[in-house]
Amino acid sequence: MRNSYRFSAQADARTTPMEAFLVSTSIVALAEMGDKTQLLSLVLAARFRKPWPIVLGILVATLANHGLAGALGSWVTTVMGPDVLRWVLGASFIAMAAWMLIPDKLDDEEGDSAPRMGVFLTTVVVFFLAEMGDKTQIATVMLAAQYNAWFAVVAGTTLGMMLANAPVVWFGDAITKRVPLRMVHLISAGIFAVLGVIALSGWGA
Repeated sequence: MRNSYRFSAQADARTTPMEAFLVSTSIVALAEMGDKTQLLSLVLAARFRKPWPIVLGILVATLANHGLAGALGSWVTTVMGPDVLRWVLGASFIAMAAWMLIPDKLDDEEGDSAPRMGVFLTTVVVFFLAEMGDKTQIATVMLAAQYNAWFAVVAGTTLGMMLANAPVVWFGDAITKRVPLRMVHLISAGIFAVLGVIALSGWGA
């Protein structure tokens, strides 16, 4: 426990909540481009054509999902020693960089199984389930473990999700057709790789 506290204190000394917020926002906004939950946003928008309940549903689902993911990441710092945590995070970020290069697809079942509970609740349930085990959820766990700043990371990842998904709900696939998704994936993969190298090198020590 003492080692974990020292590790967290060293990480906090090098980073600020604002830095954790900005990094989390940019990483998740990039990682979400072309992700299955962004595709799900397109499906929901096309199916219901009610943007406000859909956007609010995405917000609530993301807060719940990423809140739990951030709590898990913060908890990890209390049970792993500094050296183990450094290697786990470094390897995880590098693995995430490789994962970002794999195109994501939306399963047909996710778009067709809308329960009869209203647009808002349907969006909350479907989006929450679609986000389970997704790139952005795992990224939230790792970022919370790295920065040990639960609120800043969850706020940042949630904002990143909204920046990527809300415009899609409002403006449809016209946006995604104009964005070079391959380039976005390469950039986000590069960011994850850099974070992995920083973690493995001892957090700049």
